[in-house]
Amino acid sequence: MTYRDCYLKGSFRLKGAGVPQAEWDARILLEYVCNTDCNMLLAHGDETVDRKKQDAYFALIHKREQRIPLQFLTGEQAFCGLIFRVNEHVLIPRQDTEILVEEALKRLKPGMRVLDMCTGSGCILISIISLKEGIRGLGVDLSEEALKVAGKNAGLLLHGSRRPEWICSDLFDALDKPDCEEARFNMLVSNPPYIPRAMMQTLMPEVRDYEPGTALDGGEDGLLFYKRIVKEGADFLKENGWLLFEIGCEQKEAVSNILEEAGFGDIECRKDYAGLDRVIIGRKKQR
Repeated sequence: MTYRDCYLKGSFRLKGAGVPQAEWDARILLEYVCNTDCNMLLAHGDETVDRKKQDAYFALIHKREQRIPLQFLTGEQAFCGLIFRVNEHVLIPRQDTEILVEEALKRLKPGMRVLDMCTGSGCILISIISLKEGIRGLGVDLSEEALKVAGKNAGLLLHGSRRPEWICSDLFDALDKPDCEEARFNMLVSNPPYIPRAMMQTLMPEVRDYEPGTALDGGEDGLLFYKRIVKEGADFLKENGWLLFEIGCEQKEAVSNILEEAGFGDIECRKDYAGLDRVIIGRKKQR
């Protein structure tokens, strides 16, 4: 079977299974198995694919037909110009989350410290440290397995002295409260679970059935973690320190109100590439 024949058969099967972007996924999986790039299909599509690689390819096509996410099959996802390792223990980094990184970078200066709550794969914190010199960070997650992924990503993408610390904790429970202003963080960033519980079953199969539910379920109204992080996190922020959240596209008003009621100022919202509300920013006021 030729390279092109493999691609066409893979595309046909994924389309039949209702997989979104079936042609794209079929090509990416073929390139992954054959260690090729996007030029192969056009320039060398008539080359024969050996049987071992054919079998490996169609085994992955079968898994994708079951709606296992493409990124879990290849084990990686691009984010902020970096390639992150991912598996079933972490959320797959989304392009929309890059808005959070962009807004963080605008406000950070060398020497500042960042706390990343619900860090998952570590994509937010590692990207910030990679793109801004002199930033130190701490990533926190409830899942030990997620922190293993984050640690691996830091080892692959950052030099030793720039790697963050990682703590397994239910939000702030395992963190020592800072005993002075200098020990606090200049910024807290978080992409917390924010899907209202009743909406969980309406998610795409790739998300609902394969990504970790604990990283998605935001409680009855989707606001549980925003409330806890704002309430408990204020003590970990320096005066005039920034708090940045990723939000669901209908949560701007609710999360803004949570910040305002907790005494945060300079509250603003940034939209994602689709024009939807995506990042809420607030600043801890001086006492």
